[in-house]
Amino acid sequence: MGFRHLLFLSSIIVLLSINCTRLSPDHKLIEHASIIDLETGSILENQSILIENGKISKVFETGYISYDTNNKFDASGLFVIPGLWDMHIHLRGGEALIEENRALLPLYITHGVTTVRDAGGDLTPQVLKWRKEAQNNELVGPYIFTSGPKIDGVNSTWEGSLELTSVEDVSSALDSLVALGADYVKIYDSRLSEELYLEILKQAESRGLKTTGHMPMSVMFEDAIDAGLDGVDHLYYVMKGASSKEEEITEQVRNGELGFWGAVRELLNSYDEEKAALLFQKMAENNVAVVPTLYIDDILSYLHEVDHSDDEMLQFIGEGIQETYARRLNSALRRNDAANAFEATMNEHFKAMVPPMHEAGIMILPGSDNGAYNSYVYAGHSLHKELEVIVSTGISEIETLRMATQNGPKFFGVMNQYGSIEAMKEADLLFLNENPLEQIKHTQSIEWVMLNGEIFTRTELDQVLQEL
Repeated sequence: MGFRHLLFLSSIIVLLSINCTRLSPDHKLIEHASIIDLETGSILENQSILIENGKISKVFETGYISYDTNNKFDASGLFVIPGLWDMHIHLRGGEALIEENRALLPLYITHGVTTVRDAGGDLTPQVLKWRKEAQNNELVGPYIFTSGPKIDGVNSTWEGSLELTSVEDVSSALDSLVALGADYVKIYDSRLSEELYLEILKQAESRGLKTTGHMPMSVMFEDAIDAGLDGVDHLYYVMKGASSKEEEITEQVRNGELGFWGAVRELLNSYDEEKAALLFQKMAENNVAVVPTLYIDDILSYLHEVDHSDDEMLQFIGEGIQETYARRLNSALRRNDAANAFEATMNEHFKAMVPPMHEAGIMILPGSDNGAYNSYVYAGHSLHKELEVIVSTGISEIETLRMATQNGPKFFGVMNQYGSIEAMKEADLLFLNENPLEQIKHTQSIEWVMLNGEIFTRTELDQVLQEL
C-alpha cells in the first residue's frame, strides 16, 4: 500500500475518532442555527456552535463533526447574533432604590441585552457586587461596565458625584475611581469650569483612562478633542462644535450672558454643515465616539402630549423608580407651545446628524439612557427602540446591528472577547425567530438568550418576567 493510501486511511481514522467524541457536561451543542455574519451581512445556514465553560469552543457546519451529548439544542429556524450592548444606562437613586435597581437587571437579559455601560450613579458598591454575581450566574443580569460616580463641580446636580473645587482635586478624584474599579471616567457638565474639565481629560489621557460624558458650554469642542476626549454622550456638544458661532456663543456662556438652554438654541440656529463635516472628520481621526441617545429624545420631546400610564413595561418597574419620573414629566407639562416646538425641531435635527457622522467614520454607540429619573425609558426594551430610531435615520440594519454588538467591545478594547460568533469569544448570544437584516424590529423576536454559556429558553425568559 502506497504512502498516499496510508495517509488517506489515517485521516479517515482521525476523522472517525473526532466524530465519536463524547462531550462532558460542561459542554453545550447548538445545531442547525442560521448565524448572521456581521462582517459580510450574509447568513451562514445549518451551523453548529459548541460551547464550553461559558465560551464558544467551535463553530462548524452541522453534521461535519458528530458529538455525543445530552446538552444538545436544535436551533432550526433561528437566527443568531451576538448579545446586544446598551452603551448608556443608569443604576442610581440612592439606598432607597437599591433593590428596585437590582430588579431591573433581569429585564436586560429578557430583551437580549447581555452587556451594559453604567454611565454614572450613586450605587457603585452595589453595581460592582451585581456584576460579580452575574458573572458567577448567581444573578440574572448583564455584564456591567461602570464609571462609578460622575465627576462634577461643587453643588453637583446628581447625588454621589465627585465634586472638584480646583485643579489639585483632579488627581485624587481619578485615584479614587481607579481604586473603586471604575472602567472609565464619566464627566458631567453642570458645575465644572472650562479649566477643570480640560484638566480631567488631560490627566485621564495620561493615565490611559477613557473619558466620556457631557461638556460644559464654556469649552470649545475641538479643545476637548485635543485634550483627549474619548466619547460624547448626547448630541448637544457635537452640535456646539458644528456651530458657525461656537466661539461667540462660548464667550457668552463664560460671561454669564447665556445659560445651557439659551446656548443650545443659538447653536441649533447656527449649525453649519460644512463646519460639521470638518468636525466629524477630526472626531473620526481622533477616535471620539458618540452616544446619540435618540429614543429618549423622542420620549421627552413629546412627554407633554403622550400618556405613558398604560405602558406595558411599567409593570416591571418599581414604584420608587416610577416616582422619579415625575420630575421630567412635570417639567414637560410646564413647557409652552414655543418650547414644545423647539424640542421637536431639535429632536429631528439630532436624528439628521447621525448618518453623516456614521459616514465620516465616527463610532456610534447605541445607548438608551434608561434608569431612575429618565421617564418611561425602560431597561432592555429601550435599546431595541433606539435601534429602530437609528434605522429610521437611513442607516441600514446590518450597520445598526454592528453598532449594537461590535462598537461597544471596540470602544472598551475587548473585541477579542465579544462582538462575533467564533471560537474563544464569550458565549453571550441572541437567538431570534425572525431575520433582523430584513427589519431591525426583529431583534425583539427572541426565542433564546445565551448568557455566560447558559441558555434561557422563551419559557424561562417568560418565567423571569413573571417573577418580576
